[in-house]
Amino acid sequence: MTAAQAVLQSTDQHINSERLWQSLMELAQLGATPKGGVCRLALTDLDRQARDLFVKWCEAAGCSVTVDGVGNIFARRPGRNPNLPPVMTGSHIDTQPTGGKFDGCFGVMAGVEVLRTLNDLGIETEAPLEVVVWTNEEGSRFAPCMMGSGVFASKFTLEETLAKRDADGVTVGEALNAIGYAGSRAVTGHAVGAYFEAHIEQGPILEDEEKTIGVVLGALGQKWFDLTLRGVEAHAGPTPMHLRKDALVGAAAVVAAVNRIALEHQPHACGTVGCLQAYPGSRNVIPGEVRMTLDFRHLEPERLDSMIAQVRKVIETTSAEHGLSVELTPTADFPPLYFDEVCVDAVRSAAQGLGMSHMDIVSGAGHDAIFLAELGPAGMIFVPCEGGISHNEIENAAPSDLAAGCAVLLRAMLRASAAIASGKLAA
Repeated sequence: MTAAQAVLQSTDQHINSERLWQSLMELAQLGATPKGGVCRLALTDLDRQARDLFVKWCEAAGCSVTVDGVGNIFARRPGRNPNLPPVMTGSHIDTQPTGGKFDGCFGVMAGVEVLRTLNDLGIETEAPLEVVVWTNEEGSRFAPCMMGSGVFASKFTLEETLAKRDADGVTVGEALNAIGYAGSRAVTGHAVGAYFEAHIEQGPILEDEEKTIGVVLGALGQKWFDLTLRGVEAHAGPTPMHLRKDALVGAAAVVAAVNRIALEHQPHACGTVGCLQAYPGSRNVIPGEVRMTLDFRHLEPERLDSMIAQVRKVIETTSAEHGLSVELTPTADFPPLYFDEVCVDAVRSAAQGLGMSHMDIVSGAGHDAIFLAELGPAGMIFVPCEGGISHNEIENAAPSDLAAGCAVLLRAMLRASAAIASGKLAA
């Protein structure tokens, strides 16, 4: 029995939970906020410091490090057969302006801990392993989100991405050069043997169900729209109710419909109006215009389309009733995704082998793994976060849960490496 096989059959976690936690806490000092969170926007000097720390740790673990043209960082641990495509893992280390310590960062540090653990155990994998830091996953400073993995997966061109500007007019290309992470590695054309991403759930389900590991089956499809309703602003006193063209009344009907229709399409349906602005915004003026966003999500394409069709009908009906004109513009379209069955089973088997409570779950948020799944077999591992809260300075996760997720990641990657070598897992 090889050392890797012994790990797969062992009920011990093996990973160093204290080392994992300390790495997360050290990373969290870069951009630490008074409320205990992290503000480390993509391609700022704080991001550079975090990248430098990641590179230092990976080089100390014996990895070769390369950087591509959009700033994605790849730390490779060699395998016995360098011709095999790598088993990859990773996430991001940029944060929201009021972000937490674990969103994205856990996935990267779990990958680093896997490398360190393999070194501790003296295990050589068949396929090479790579830990990746993806550039600008959050999209807080530069749009769109998941930028680095999107370029890697040929969803965005490098040229158009480097030209994107932040609110101050700085381009992605200028920012990369400023922090020294405009790399020479090509951005596309790399084989992906398998990809796993460990992540806090960013929702309350695992905590509510008292489960340690979420076996992620896939990700909800997402369709976003900008909606503008235009009526006529008029004086709130002299204008009779039945003669008004109140855009906000029409918008209220749409908000209610989005919520109702999402509830009618359970399970896995979400509908959200995240932004709403009424104009001119005076207390004694009937709103003549409302601009709002619509966010629809579902795992089944047909039901996602059904939700949108029903809301469109409500928009048409309420606009006619209140004399409003309508402008509905699509802004994002991500199809539903099911992760590779072999990768999903590798995660589930690892949790079972370690005796950890687990459940199948669906991701409601976007992750870099969604783009990587188009390049090769992919899967995700969720662990609970306190109160389901994320994108918040109070975001928190238990050290024991993070260690459990990392232990599952270790075994899933070992299993994938063996499957690639035997031809049972192919990109």
